[in-house]
Amino acid sequence: MKKNVTIYQIAEESCVSVSTVSRVINGSPHVSKKTLARVLPVIEKYKFTPSAAARAMNSNHTNTLGVITSDIVNPYFAMLFLEIQRYALENRMSIILCNTLYGGASHGIKSPFTEAEYINGFRCKDVDGVIITGGEIDKNDISDEYLSALNHLTASIPVLIIGPPIAGCDCQFLNRSLSGGFPALVRHLAALGNKRVGFVGGEPGVRQTTARLQSYKTTLDSLGLEFDERIVALSNFYIGDGYTAMNRLLSDGPRPHAVVAVNDAVAIGAIRAIHDRRLRCPEDIAVVSGDQFFESDFITPRLTSVDQQNEHLGRLSILSLISAINGVKDSVGFIHDPQIIVRESCGARVERVFS
Repeated sequence: MKKNVTIYQIAEESCVSVSTVSRVINGSPHVSKKTLARVLPVIEKYKFTPSAAARAMNSNHTNTLGVITSDIVNPYFAMLFLEIQRYALENRMSIILCNTLYGGASHGIKSPFTEAEYINGFRCKDVDGVIITGGEIDKNDISDEYLSALNHLTASIPVLIIGPPIAGCDCQFLNRSLSGGFPALVRHLAALGNKRVGFVGGEPGVRQTTARLQSYKTTLDSLGLEFDERIVALSNFYIGDGYTAMNRLLSDGPRPHAVVAVNDAVAIGAIRAIHDRRLRCPEDIAVVSGDQFFESDFITPRLTSVDQQNEHLGRLSILSLISAINGVKDSVGFIHDPQIIVRESCGARVERVFS
């Protein structure tokens, strides 16, 4: 890997001007998708982070960022925070982490504070900006108290939300598809001969659940496959929820040929439930996941899953927030290109008999 790559080298290899590279780094909306597709891979190739962005900050800045996450135990948020911290450190910036315990009920913990109170607390801390991942921002219906707290905070310091824009919210957004990879997962299972494809996991009332469930239904319809509510079981995003949801399917409805789990944790729980019923994965029921975590390649069977590119999200969130701190507050569109990683759990290499 090349060392000390400059913005001029990035521009030369991308066949664009230095000012164009600068606009890409700063998340300007005045850059075409074609240009982004040319420049971003080169930036990523060299892991290029312009240290000048951090040095250019005014001297009254603290070089400290806040991160508000809903549940650091959740592997998705743990992975995303790791990448955020990685690129913050590359820019010589420290992180204050606030874990709101929004998902704490799954661990038997209840916070006495609302998320709005946590957000308001950052108005008193010496941070240059705040990144928010998960929690109430992910709900279909957001409370007025929470929205008001977000707008009050972003009136004083830049606030970046990782997720789709929210009506009435003044924060900056790093937009990504909530259903990225799901159509390809369903098509993959159908191509393997599965006619009854179920869906497990995901909390009702959460935007990601809504988007992924709708994507699942739409893709089934496009393939001429029947949507059957009896093989859909919503629950939450953790291993125990996958176990509960899969047991519900196996008790109450026709046995699915395959299921799409909302993430790896839910998939692991579902596979445990399948084995506890003296069935096998993937021989009897194939399982795939829409969100790859740390352990995908190390459980039995290895999980077919979707890489949702958390590394890119973490990197772009830091670049975008630094840009906002320096006065460039354009929302950034994330070029989302999730990749299916085919492993054992989908049954791609197993002879199966469908009934």
